[in-house]
Amino acid sequence: MMEFREKLFLMLTGVFVASLVACNLIFQKFFTWSPFGWFTFEISVGILPYPITFLVTDVVSELYGRRRADLVVLTGLVASLFVMAVVLVADAVAATAWSPVDDGTFHKVFGLFGPAVFASMAAYLLAQFIDIRVFHFWKRLTRGRHLWLRNNGSTIVSQLVDTSAVLGLLCATGVIPWERFWVLLGNGFLFKVLMALLDTPVFYLLVAWLKPHVHEDPEELAWERAG
Repeated sequence: MMEFREKLFLMLTGVFVASLVACNLIFQKFFTWSPFGWFTFEISVGILPYPITFLVTDVVSELYGRRRADLVVLTGLVASLFVMAVVLVADAVAATAWSPVDDGTFHKVFGLFGPAVFASMAAYLLAQFIDIRVFHFWKRLTRGRHLWLRNNGSTIVSQLVDTSAVLGLLCATGVIPWERFWVLLGNGFLFKVLMALLDTPVFYLLVAWLKPHVHEDPEELAWERAG
């Protein structure tokens, strides 16, 4: 029978992949949000599930170590590329006369999926690997203390890289006009920082609940053995 730690790893990977694929499928719709009254976010709905990916990699990094977190990131990349291929084939075949969704509507929603996913994947790989490495840098520096520091410090740095990289690539490929770059960069980054701060209690709760059952980070185990 599969052990709890492996079941948990598969479930966390599943949540990560689902969140990442959802980001890439729904990104073309934009909305406004005014949580404080004096400031209004203009952001893509694709950004809504994206903070979950960083929460998952932080949890996996804390419980399983860097190599397992890297594996989650690579799994997400493979899944996204597979979905991109499926969508491109679906966009290429002709709709029947009675199809509820015609070719034009389908292409309008998914036709930009190719360049958008290229931009997203390039930024995604860069940001996620930075997030994991900054997380473990802070973990080593503090000898496993101050969960909030490595959770927020790694996510905020990587989200700035991710937001600027993906917007730059989307503008360069013509998906978004350049005049929207700075507005969307500020809105996207501030939203991600806010989400990073809000997910800190969730991170603490998950680690407190799961770490007694899963404690496999090789670096942390080495510190404990060394005293």
